[in-house]
Amino acid sequence: MLWAISRVAGPSFAEDREQRMQPHLDYLHSQKDILVISGGTISDDGTQFVGSLLIVNVQTRAEAQAFVDGDPFTQAGMFTSVTIVRMNKGEFNPPAAEGA
Repeated sequence: MLWAISRVAGPSFAEDREQRMQPHLDYLHSQKDILVISGGTISDDGTQFVGSLLIVNVQTRAEAQAFVDGDPFTQAGMFTSVTIVRMNKGEFNPPAAEGA
């Protein structure tokens, strides 16, 4: 089952991001068996991170929550909110993201 995870960056996200980036990336790499896609969300003008969007393939909401809870960014309290929703796989076109 696919789960979409949307997180909203906290006020100190930009300052904390640099320091915690490598542990975060290491964690994501360790989860490659379930991580479908992940990426930071940014302001329309591209100057500020506003959060992140991730899609994981796990069986339960509890597993999706455990994925979120294991992320060093989450453990550092870098988000003001997290939303987890189950989703259906519709169109899937990875080549459309090339060059993004």
